[in-house]
Amino acid sequence: MRHGLLVLLSAGLAAAEDGMSGWLRYAPLSCSRSSPPSLPQTIVALNATKSSPVYAAGRELQKGLQGIFARQVQVTGQTTNDSSVIVGSVAQYTRATGDSTVPSLEEDGYWLNIKGDSVQIVGQNERGALYGTFEYLSMLAQGNFSDVTKVSNPSAPIRWTNEWDNMDGSIERGFAGPSIFFANGVVVDDTSRVAAYGRLLASIGINGVVINNVNANATLLTAQNIRGIGRVADAMRPYGIQIGISLNFDSPKSFGHLAMSDPLDAGVIAFWTDITSQIYRQIPDFAGYLVKANSEGQPGPITYNRTLADGANLFAKAVQPYGGIVMFRAFVYDQLNESDWHADRADAAVNYFKPLDGEFDDNVVVQIKYGPIDFQVREPASPLFANLPKTNMAIELQITQEYLGQQCHLVYIPPLWKTVLDFDLKVDGQPSLVRDIVSGERFKRPLGGYAGVVNVGTNSTWLGSHLAMSNLYAYGRLAWDPTGDPQAILQDWIRLTFGPNRNVVDIITKMSMDSWPAYENYTGNLGIQTLTDILYTHFGPNPASQDDNGWGQWTRADRAGIGMDRTVSNGTGFAGQYPAQVAAAYEAPATTPDELLLWFHHVPYTYPLHSGKTVIQHFYDAHYAGAETAQTFPALWEGLRGKIDDQRFEEVLFRLRFQAGHSIVWRDAISEFYLNKSSIPDQAGRVGHHPYRLEAEDMQLSGYKVVALNPFEMASNSKAVVTSSNATGGTLAARLGFESGVYDLGVNYYDIIGGRARYEVYLNEKLVGEWMGDNVDSGRLGHTPSMMLDGHSATRITFGGVEVKEGDMLKIVGTPDGAEMAPVDYVVLLPEGVVD
Repeated sequence: MRHGLLVLLSAGLAAAEDGMSGWLRYAPLSCSRSSPPSLPQTIVALNATKSSPVYAAGRELQKGLQGIFARQVQVTGQTTNDSSVIVGSVAQYTRATGDSTVPSLEEDGYWLNIKGDSVQIVGQNERGALYGTFEYLSMLAQGNFSDVTKVSNPSAPIRWTNEWDNMDGSIERGFAGPSIFFANGVVVDDTSRVAAYGRLLASIGINGVVINNVNANATLLTAQNIRGIGRVADAMRPYGIQIGISLNFDSPKSFGHLAMSDPLDAGVIAFWTDITSQIYRQIPDFAGYLVKANSEGQPGPITYNRTLADGANLFAKAVQPYGGIVMFRAFVYDQLNESDWHADRADAAVNYFKPLDGEFDDNVVVQIKYGPIDFQVREPASPLFANLPKTNMAIELQITQEYLGQQCHLVYIPPLWKTVLDFDLKVDGQPSLVRDIVSGERFKRPLGGYAGVVNVGTNSTWLGSHLAMSNLYAYGRLAWDPTGDPQAILQDWIRLTFGPNRNVVDIITKMSMDSWPAYENYTGNLGIQTLTDILYTHFGPNPASQDDNGWGQWTRADRAGIGMDRTVSNGTGFAGQYPAQVAAAYEAPATTPDELLLWFHHVPYTYPLHSGKTVIQHFYDAHYAGAETAQTFPALWEGLRGKIDDQRFEEVLFRLRFQAGHSIVWRDAISEFYLNKSSIPDQAGRVGHHPYRLEAEDMQLSGYKVVALNPFEMASNSKAVVTSSNATGGTLAARLGFESGVYDLGVNYYDIIGGRARYEVYLNEKLVGEWMGDNVDSGRLGHTPSMMLDGHSATRITFGGVEVKEGDMLKIVGTPDGAEMAPVDYVVLLPEGVVD
């Protein structure tokens, strides 16, 4: 417990909450002592300009004190002798008070000095003063009334988010509704949600937002939309957040009607100079550009036989007179031929960028994904961080959970990020932590930092899931201080979001800290990547999709073995892209950590791990263990009923129950795929053996027909049933041979896009439960939908405490709707405490 943190009592559950306030709820607290803490009587904000972050800080203090303590405090611009909280920049504070003893601060840093009811919040700039304000309010909201004197400076100057919003209002890799920035090809008129988002971001130290998709649409550059970007900038300016945009490299040709987009062509240079001047006339504090080029088939400087540095510097020179910067993504690769043993997408970043080190202008920052592929459940740190000592760098992290359950699975990601941020690349044999490289400290670079792909939407929860907001909160905290502890950060978020109840904090902490290891276990482990369908939705399982295509996320799984050989001696040579000490460790299976073995080595399924298990047995055990952990989440959350408002409680419970069912879909699909691939049975006899299941195709069918699924592992026993037509319903019936007792009755079915089939379950003609297949169509789950019976659409509903007698008649009635023909995979009856 923090020093000075009082024991708090809940002030009573609030009315239903929708998540809009995030962690800035300022919920009332009641103290265990007879009188509240000594609080300032006046708020002194040293800038009354409404677009000023200091003005915003004053209003935020007023809102926080009112919400937490029901204390109405006046905001003034004049210092007083009464107890007060004074907030402003160093220059403003010194001018107003004559006090020149403020400690030295770095850009955006702040000094927070709390002594009872006298509080000074002083920023190196106005943005820093706002950051200090949010820190003070965070302490109060968590019941921490300690006297504190501290200086806090950010680790890096760039702490941005990337929003992958499209001009039509859709969001690539967005799972929380449409864009808050765009609709129908233009920037929205109402920027109230934009301002609310800016407030959330400022509270965690974010200072820049790129508002559109890296796969950019050139129509963003119309005069109308540039004015619209100005409205967005106006909405976020009071929160100290600067706006940037992604550019379509080919805009001179596609939008400007030039013959080419060659970065060295005079006409192209003039085009970008003019566009940039238009933007800065509208937005003088415009942050700069984000550019994706020569990636995934898109044009770029290489298209014109120019270097990537030529392309980046074109934009850098355009924004340089205004103080802008260019973030140039290192996500550059081409499709490859898998039959070439030496081909490797992971090699691309170093191959493209290392020869250009030192050729980028000083206001260019190369933005590097944390790993060499694409936000997988585990990857090694990108070796590019070690290969650009003369170039500014930023690390790209993903908050939106593409490949990680798309906010329908609880996955607290910061422990994954820390494996990379804390990794020592040992450049030239010297300590070279990734976090020190991206900050600019290790190579003495002026710029560097963090870019987080967030993709908030208009859903009131911002990310579609209340629990997913912990990832956004922790991203900002780690960008400010990457040495932070993910669990401590998480617990701050819990107290701010759900209140200080010890049981609430403990249970959400346990679930969250267990979530990434569990997800890694039931999706893909030993460094094999997330075994999702990379050709379709990136949501459910499909291990076969990784191979036999040109995208390079290969597992090279065959009947004898699995894994990419990335050694120098026999493979793609990727391991040799690391500095010598790291490369040597990754070169041999015996010195490669088990969790990355299959990333670096192709080994037999019978290869023994450091644990003593074989690779294939580890796969089986891990997938079962991960799914078993996921089963605990709903039960743990149920223990919080009454301690969290009903709306958020039920919305979270729904997703945790979905995750529990979907984790078994993952477990079975992956385990049975590799059983079929390797022909090596599970030593525990679990894979392919399901004693509590009743396959739908084995039931009495009326109005239903059997369908075989491809790939086979997308259904239990490779088959499912659908109604014979989409116009009439059908029934499934079976006499139960289970022992009499109380069971959890689950039905695995498929919920596809384009219909809302209805289901009813009866036991001896008595209704047990009913539901509609509307998780996707209704928006209850925001994952990328599927039109097929597969691992993405597979789901489960469970009815607990069902009394069953041996010989009872079970009946399911399915009513199709549209394309959804009431598909069913199987029924499972589970005794208490048994995991399917």
